[in-house]
Amino acid sequence: MSSHWGYCQSNGPQTWAQSFPVAAGDHQSPVDIRRIDVKNLSCQNKLKWNYTPNCVEEVTNTGHGWQVRAKHNTSILSGGPLQENYGLLQFHCHWGKTDEEGSEHTIDGIQYAGELHLVHWNFSKYSSIAEAFEHPDGLCVLGVLLKPGRKHEELEKIIKELPKIEFKNQTTPISPPFDPAKLLPSDGGSGYFTYKGSLTTPPCSECVIWIVFKDPIEVSLEQLKAFRSLKCCNEEESCPCNNCEGLLENNFRPTFPIGKREILESL
Repeated sequence: MSSHWGYCQSNGPQTWAQSFPVAAGDHQSPVDIRRIDVKNLSCQNKLKWNYTPNCVEEVTNTGHGWQVRAKHNTSILSGGPLQENYGLLQFHCHWGKTDEEGSEHTIDGIQYAGELHLVHWNFSKYSSIAEAFEHPDGLCVLGVLLKPGRKHEELEKIIKELPKIEFKNQTTPISPPFDPAKLLPSDGGSGYFTYKGSLTTPPCSECVIWIVFKDPIEVSLEQLKAFRSLKCCNEEESCPCNNCEGLLENNFRPTFPIGKREILESL
């Protein structure tokens, strides 16, 4: 079972804790960000990212979505709630079957059409990614909410490659230049929320400092439709359930209680 987690009824988020016990922990993600409960973030340094346009290598259908691999430590995230430097590992996306669902984090209960996750690891403090997974500050993930609107030109560079990776485990190169910074709200938008949580996919390790931007970015309806064309199985496999026809249409995890954790806000 542990190698066959997914988003169908038989292997979806409600079943993950059976194979990954930490998925039932007290510091799980995503969460609903309630503005009335957030507190101000006091930090000495502004959140900074330095992404190099040639840092991406290839895009893969993981069976859970598309994922772009980055060259290790060529792009750096620092400042804000972070005490060390974090290097970009990969970025991927979550989406829904309709334009009214798909994001993992919600704001005041409102769900967006999708959510990009840019995953970084704390290479300043830990000697390996495996070691980083064991600590609450091991990873930092930037969350970018997606809303229907204008075509996103940088994201289109990935979307045009998706027909080549329709099935699980298929991979294709991405032609440079591609600038991950263009996936973020312009200049960081109107700020972000931050809290301590977990990976939103198995093993659901509680090792993530989350930074969720307040402002969404726009993607077109055609781009959202392209996401939903990916399959969750290999070409020769059949889907474990009978109602999704193998399509990756709802690859998001429901929210968890924030519990005793604090959500901080940077303006």
